[in-house]
Amino acid sequence: MQPEEVLKIVKQQDIKFIELWFVDILGRVKVFTITNEELPEALESGMGFDGSSVEGFARIYESDLIAKPDVDTFKILPYRKNTAKMVCDIYTPEKKPYEGDPRYCLKRNLAIAQKEGYTYYVGPELEYFYFKTDKFPEPLDVGGYFDYMPGEDAGIELRLKTMEYLAAMNIQAEYAHHEVAESQHEIDLKYDEALRMADKVILYKVLVKEVARQNNVYATFMPKPISTLNGSGMHVHQSLFRGEKNAFFSEKDEYHLSDIAKHFTAGILKHSREICIVTNQWVNSYKRLVPGYEAPVYICWARKNRSALVRIPEYKPGKEKATRIEVRFPDPGCNPYLAFAVMLRAGLEGIKNKYPLPEPLEVSAYEMEEIERKARKIEELPGSLIEAIEIAEESTLLKDILGEHIFNKFIENKKIEWDIYRKQVTDYEIKRYLPLL
Repeated sequence: MQPEEVLKIVKQQDIKFIELWFVDILGRVKVFTITNEELPEALESGMGFDGSSVEGFARIYESDLIAKPDVDTFKILPYRKNTAKMVCDIYTPEKKPYEGDPRYCLKRNLAIAQKEGYTYYVGPELEYFYFKTDKFPEPLDVGGYFDYMPGEDAGIELRLKTMEYLAAMNIQAEYAHHEVAESQHEIDLKYDEALRMADKVILYKVLVKEVARQNNVYATFMPKPISTLNGSGMHVHQSLFRGEKNAFFSEKDEYHLSDIAKHFTAGILKHSREICIVTNQWVNSYKRLVPGYEAPVYICWARKNRSALVRIPEYKPGKEKATRIEVRFPDPGCNPYLAFAVMLRAGLEGIKNKYPLPEPLEVSAYEMEEIERKARKIEELPGSLIEAIEIAEESTLLKDILGEHIFNKFIENKKIEWDIYRKQVTDYEIKRYLPLL
């Protein structure tokens, strides 16, 4: 799309307001609204704003930044009258890409893949919950996986309305359904190039929450809101293409995986502990990554074993383009721009260094004795945010992926979060220790 086309649509559709969207380093959506009169200037030069109050952005003495909308992200909002939105790239006053912009971080890493001839495609599956309020996690239903009957699936109309909004903005959802846990749901987006998909993920999360708000309920992408139920993951199907050809497919291999796919998968496995701080960025993320609730804990891969960190969906004859890997440990609370960047680069490291792919583990690692896991050299993901921080701090790869600015700001933010969390006295401690000690 060209700027002139955007201006034409705005005039024809009588769009009066344009929301300019971007995200902070944690992936939280930031928006400011301009009128249609300001749009020509925004498209040409961008709009200045104070970045000092945006998490992970500029310091006070270098706070002036410019948000320039990407015309390809122009969408008319179906839930807000006479309003459209565009996602912005962030620039310095010198018109250089801003190092603290997560979208630029992903673009910079995609350029590394493109230099090697690859286009990176992703298809995320974001799970979430509907609750009666944001004050307490009270489910709307008692349904389970694919349940439908009244009382079992109270979210079907909410999902359908969300898909209707997505369709109105030309975003294709493949399917939607009730998930395993009570009041847990999933709407899957059709795979796309990673930058476009990261933009879609941000919009998708806003739409899910907006539809819930309209219906006086609350939608949350919190990884583990109820301790006794499955948490919410963001399984990411991904592949590399060279032009129209899927670089992950091999006709002759028993798994129909090319050497590129195997090395890429090995890279994800090898670097998963380093990048976990980005794909699972909250204290609460590590309450999901525990045995017994379908979330992966042990670093292994498989075809049918859904406890594995990486799963290889079964090949269907004639569907070469669908050959992919499914990375199962990220959660929907992550910043998708940074999460896609770290998974891509971990995989590219595997290709670059020809990491060997270990044998698949087609039995549940949860049911193995610890001594057997050690004998098989099966490692675990970090068990807490502080462990993930300590591993990430030592990772030269992660620092290279994120860039010094985001790396330092992100680690700083996570340390503050952990420090606040560790000082809390929880209900568990009161109930457990007060009567005893």
